[in-house]
Amino acid sequence: MTRRNILLITTDQMRYDALGCNGGRIARTPAIDGLARAGINYRRAHNQNVVCMPARATIITGQHVASHGVWMNGVSLPEHRDTIAHHLQRHGYRTGLLGKAHFEPWLGDPSEFFENRMASLGSTGPHRGFEHMELANHFFEGHSHYDTWMSEHPAEKARFYPMVTSRGQNTLGAGETGAIQVWPMEVPRELYHTDWVADRTIRWLSSLERADPFFCWMSFPDPHHPWDVPVSELHRVDWQNVPLPALYRESPAERARLLDDKPRHWRGYYDGTLWTNLESPREFVPATLTPDQVREINAMTHIENELIDEACQRVFDCLAARGQLDSTDIFFTTDHGELQGDFGLLFKGPYHVDALMRLPLIWKPAAAAAIPPAEVSAPVGHLDLASTFCEIAGVEAPGYCEGRKLPASDEEADRQGRDFVLTEWDSEHGHVDMHLKTIYEKSGWLCTAYGKSHLYEGTEGELYHMQEDPDQLTNLWFDPAYAGKRDELPALLHDSLPPARVPRLERKAPV
Repeated sequence: MTRRNILLITTDQMRYDALGCNGGRIARTPAIDGLARAGINYRRAHNQNVVCMPARATIITGQHVASHGVWMNGVSLPEHRDTIAHHLQRHGYRTGLLGKAHFEPWLGDPSEFFENRMASLGSTGPHRGFEHMELANHFFEGHSHYDTWMSEHPAEKARFYPMVTSRGQNTLGAGETGAIQVWPMEVPRELYHTDWVADRTIRWLSSLERADPFFCWMSFPDPHHPWDVPVSELHRVDWQNVPLPALYRESPAERARLLDDKPRHWRGYYDGTLWTNLESPREFVPATLTPDQVREINAMTHIENELIDEACQRVFDCLAARGQLDSTDIFFTTDHGELQGDFGLLFKGPYHVDALMRLPLIWKPAAAAAIPPAEVSAPVGHLDLASTFCEIAGVEAPGYCEGRKLPASDEEADRQGRDFVLTEWDSEHGHVDMHLKTIYEKSGWLCTAYGKSHLYEGTEGELYHMQEDPDQLTNLWFDPAYAGKRDELPALLHDSLPPARVPRLERKAPV
């Protein structure tokens, strides 16, 4: 019997509503929408952390952040740590990761982190259970395989965005509106990292024997900032015609009113008075954004998403040509979202809202599995992916996995008792620390409890009923009419999270 292959496709920093199948109306995403039509579209998938390294550690281990211990960016998943790629490899799967890994800090010392010296060594693995790895990033950090490859094209490489400065992330913009990190560039599309990742994926898949089952992780660096699309692609979306986000208020007073209903680090980020967020450039003040700049940034994001969709289709065509499409389970998701102008903000950080926490997650089962298409509204999470891969492979999930096989229907979700999904945040930037824990409950309650920190006493939080307030506009935390829910949900949250890893892993780099 032919074993089912597994293709995991991830993007970096893509919103749930980026895709046509999830209500998106700008970017054309027919390839990914086709997966949703033929497969299972999860309407309430949440990540277990809203930044890259913790989220990706959850995908590869099937664990909550408390268990795997990658508590913020700059904290490396221990290199000796077993992963689901190791597990599948031990059971006969060929394993490859093409694109962005980010299990180790990009700005970490290459002598300490193997991902940061692989390319200079001429190595493509094995590493972390992947027999083959070729890595790419959305800026040139000096050590990825894509970075090294682009050195063969020095003129074009010099046109990419200069992301890192002595003060951290750059704030330059070269678009028509001067928006931060918008950087159209004269670089041929075939040299852009989206096509490079697809090219490398196709090359690796084509190197395998057709009888070999594979676990392939194709990991696109986009649509993460900087928004540096090739000039040749600007025709796809006219930024002047892009509507403003529903959660962007053109009136500064209205934006301030929305933010003042939330704990104070929201407003502090917006007006530049309180920096709790290394995920945003240190010198960027969201209050300075103009409506046209929001439009241009979002136009660039939509263009990047169209390029990703077309790259996916090329890989699907490769599988079809090899006679493997019907025997391959395809997953599409992202690590986290992007604020994209919601509440007047950009980038990501300690804000547990749908823009960052709610994920596109699609599973198109192999035809041989005979699983009918469905939409699942029950809460699921990234931590369920690893166990689902094992189910597909016909092997028992390793004991460290804390997730379960993804349900193929709401009826199966009910049988599994899927009542809630959890998301964690911890960060430290100098003396300013932040600790958030969130539970989304299947009836629509979303509750974020704030831990004691430099900013908060540990009695603060956010409480929304997403069916009545899907935009999270009215914080009910201090409303006495909802005191019962305010007490009940944090108790369930803390009872359900596993204990934090001891000792805590050391943060060794900014990101």
